[in-house]
This record gives sequence, structure tokens and C-alpha cells, in this order.
Amino acid sequence: MGKFDGVLIASDYDNTMVYTEGMLRSGGEMPAISRENREAVEYFMAEGGTFSVATGRALPSFDKVRHGVPMNGPTILFNGGAIYDFAQRRYLHTAWLGEEIRGHLRALMDYMPDATFEIYHDNNDIHAINPNELTAAHEHLTHSPTVVLSSIEEIPSPIGKLLFEEHAPRLKKIMDWLLAQPWSDQYEIVPSSTFLLELTARGADKGGAVRRLAELTGTSPRHLYCMGDHANDIPMLEYAHIAFAPENAIDAVKNVPNVRVLSNCWENATAEMIRVLDGLY
Repeated sequence: MGKFDGVLIASDYDNTMVYTEGMLRSGGEMPAISRENREAVEYFMAEGGTFSVATGRALPSFDKVRHGVPMNGPTILFNGGAIYDFAQRRYLHTAWLGEEIRGHLRALMDYMPDATFEIYHDNNDIHAINPNELTAAHEHLTHSPTVVLSSIEEIPSPIGKLLFEEHAPRLKKIMDWLLAQPWSDQYEIVPSSTFLLELTARGADKGGAVRRLAELTGTSPRHLYCMGDHANDIPMLEYAHIAFAPENAIDAVKNVPNVRVLSNCWENATAEMIRVLDGLY
């Protein structure tokens, strides 16, 4: 028996456990989890806790880094579109986009023909329409090859999520257009970085996935803790018994009720969170 038996932490990865925004902006090497963060998570797990990552990354891109991530729980992928068990090498839950997304994408391309986005699938494939320099930087970040398509008709099914990659003014233009459509309520449409906009099926967000993850692991809501830095993390932060955010988080995250703001991601915020929980238990 350990002091953290029955306790679940679900943490975002990029810019929460590891600072990757700088790499996306200017390239460079993928940073590793710090020794302090690693030792803190390993201590938490040794004392009976379950540590899971909740990421917007698809299976292939997180698979590239997971061996450097201390974790013993299932992983939330696709920004909440799936829960995957790496130990069993299988999905425990999926919520893919419906086929109507194709018609909605055609309408978007009529409005903005040069919009850049990636398409994620359940079989480790990633495709791209109109790739730009951010697509190349993101591919360098995730180490996952992207296959360029010339049209929406070439996109295979099923589609796990869409990821729009644009600089701020164009990203806002896409988001505003999507949210103005009468069918926008069929989707979760939320930024995950300065340059990235996620689109998943309605209900396929980190909040819904964390609820399901707690059920799968038999965790009581009063022993569920989450940490994240951006808008796509807010649904799970709102559901957590106590939520945490690194200092580098956006203001909307810091303003979530009951969020405890810690040090910056690159100053070992993960280890600081576990020290707080160590005092509570």
C-alpha cells in the first residue's frame, strides 16, 4: 500500500511537462523530461499513484516520445478523441469524426482555399493539406512523417482529428469562420498553441476523456488531479478535484476556478505539483 493508492494525475505533455513551444517556433532538438520531473513522477507511481498523459498528439507522434515519459496509466490522445493503452497496444475508447466532416471541409476550402491542416487517423497515418513552414516545424517536433494530399477527396477514413497550423491572424480567421457555421456544434474547436487549432468530434475533449479515464482506472473524482497550459486543457482542469497550471499557461487557464499556478514548465512544474500532493496525502 502506498500513500497515493487510488490517486490519478492526468497531465498535458507539450509546454506542461516539457517546453516545446520554442522548438515549434524555431526548430532545434526535442527537449527531454527533466531529472526532477522524472524522479517526482516515479516517486508518485512507486507510492501507488497512476500517472497518465493527456495530449493533443496522435498515436504516432506520442509513440515517438513516450519511452522518455514516466507513466503507468492509459494515455489520452487526439485531444480527447481516444484513450490508448500502450501496455496492451490497443485503444480503450475512440470518438472519431463522422463522415460529414468532409462536406464541412469542402465549405472551408471554398472560403479559404490555402488553409493548412493536418488530418490524423487511427492507424498511425498523418496527412496534410497545403503544408506550410509550421507543418514542417510540427513534423520536426513530433518526428512523425506527414503525407501530403492534393485534395480532400484523397483523405482516408476514419478521421481522428484535424489540426490547423497557421500564424495567429489566419488561425483566428479559420476559427471564427468555423464557429460561425450552423454545424459548428458538432465539433470541439479549440486552440492548443499559438499556431495550432484542434477540431474533434463533439464531446471528444480532454474533459470527457478524463472522466472516462477515471472510470477505467476506478478513480474517485476527489482523487483526480490535472495539469495543463492551454485552452484545450480547460475541460479537464474544470473537472479535476484540484487543477494545476505552469506559470507559462495562458491567462484563460490561470483563471479556471481553483487552479493552482506553479512555476514555469521549464522550471519543473510537474515536480512542484507532486510536492503539493505529497503534502495533501
